[in-house]
Amino acid sequence: MNKADLVELMAKNTKLPKSTCKDCLEAFIASVTQALKQNKSVVLTGFGTFTVMKRKKRVGVNPATGKKMEIPAKKVPKFKAGKTLKSVIK
Repeated sequence: MNKADLVELMAKNTKLPKSTCKDCLEAFIASVTQALKQNKSVVLTGFGTFTVMKRKKRVGVNPATGKKMEIPAKKVPKFKAGKTLKSVIK
């Protein structure tokens, strides 16, 4: 499912216009992105938690040359599904 499919499904479920659902989805994405950028977590009870995870620097191997290289430390977004979401998927 892509963004357009999700907007269409939201419009069908809420009986709101697609443009309104698209604006709401984009606002949600922007809000979560802004919170993660500020190193805050977003907790949606029952659905899941968006957080920022710090990865340590590590040594990797270039698959093309086989040469070892250092991969720098970085922050990455992480999503952990909530209990309710997990139980629905089982």
